[in-house]
Amino acid sequence: MNKRVRPFSLLMILIVVLYACNLPSSTTTATQPPIQASDTAIPVAPPASTETPAVVHVTFPQSAPNSRLFYDVDSSSTAPEKRAPYGDSYDIDRLERPFLQDMTYVSDLDIRSFGLSKDADWYFVSIGLVGGDPNNSLGINYGVEIDTNMDGFGDLVIVAVPPYTNEWKTENVRIYADTNHNSAGISSVRSDAPFQADGYETLVFDGSGAFGDDPDLAWVRINAGQYETVQFAFKRSWAGSSFLFGVFADAGLKDIAKLDYVDRFTEQEAGSPVKGKTYYPLQSLFAIDNSCQESVGYEPTGYEPKICPIPIAPTHQPGSPNQPIPTTVSGCQEPYPGYCPYGWAAEPYCLCIPG
Repeated sequence: MNKRVRPFSLLMILIVVLYACNLPSSTTTATQPPIQASDTAIPVAPPASTETPAVVHVTFPQSAPNSRLFYDVDSSSTAPEKRAPYGDSYDIDRLERPFLQDMTYVSDLDIRSFGLSKDADWYFVSIGLVGGDPNNSLGINYGVEIDTNMDGFGDLVIVAVPPYTNEWKTENVRIYADTNHNSAGISSVRSDAPFQADGYETLVFDGSGAFGDDPDLAWVRINAGQYETVQFAFKRSWAGSSFLFGVFADAGLKDIAKLDYVDRFTEQEAGSPVKGKTYYPLQSLFAIDNSCQESVGYEPTGYEPKICPIPIAPTHQPGSPNQPIPTTVSGCQEPYPGYCPYGWAAEPYCLCIPG
C-alpha cells in the first residue's frame, strides 16, 4: 500500500513547490510601476540633418556708385546674318560668340558694356547686356576674372549661376583661385591649344554657406540699372587695391577649370563667328562672350596682356608719313592693316592691342 502511494505524494510536493516559486515576492510594493522595454533600450541618436545651416549675414552691399563704362562688341546688328561683326580674336582670348552652335544669336549672352565702381567697403562690377533676361532658359553663368599681378594669367574668378533676383544674393556665387598659374595655358598672349591643365582649381568661397570663412564676401543681383543687367559686389579688403579685371557670359562649356578656353581647342576645332574667316561657322566653342581687361588702382602701361584696346586715330598711310589717310576710308584695318597689327578695326579708330 505505501509503495503505491509514494509516487503520487512526490508529485503533489513538486506541484506545491513550483506554485510557490511563482507567487509575488513579499518585497515588491503595490505602487512600483512595471519595467517597460523602453526603459532598458539603448538610446538611438536622431539622424543627422543633411540641410546646410542658414547663412547669417553681417555686412551687405548697398547701391553702387556710377561707374565708367567700357564697351564690348555688340553683335545684334549682324545677328540676322548669323555672324559677329568683328571682335573675335582667338589668339588673344577675345571671344565674341553670343551664338549657339548653329549661329542662333542670344542677346542675353551679348555683353555690351562693363565697368567697375567702389565705395568704402565694396567693389561693384556691372555687366550691361544687349538682352534683358539673365534668367534665360539656357542657364547662363556670368563672371568676373581678376588678375592680381597683371600678367595675363587670371588669379581669381567670381562666378554666378542662375536663378538670379533683383535683390543681392550670395547663395548662387562661387569664387575659385588658380594657385598653380595655368589658367592661361603656357602663354597669356596666344592660344596654346591643345593644352591640358586644371584652370581655376581651388574653391575659395561658396555663397550657400558650404565653404568659406566670410559669408559676406561676394554678392550678385540683376536689373540694378540701365547698364547693370548683372551686377557683382565683392569686398575691397579681399580683392586688394590694384588689379586687372574682365567679365564674361557663358552658356556653353560653363567649366572654369578649362579657362582659358582658347587653350583647350585649336581655332579650327573652335570655329569662328566671323564670316570670311577660314573656320566660320562656330564648332566646339560657342555661347561664350568675354571682354578685354581694364585696370583698377593703377595707371596701365598699355602693354599688359589682355588689356583693353587703346583707341588711336589713324593719320597717315603705312610707310607714307607725309600722305594722310583719306577721309573716305571706313576704318583703318582695311585697306591699311599696318595701323592695327594686333587687333581689329572699328570706325573711325584703329583699336590696337599692344603686343
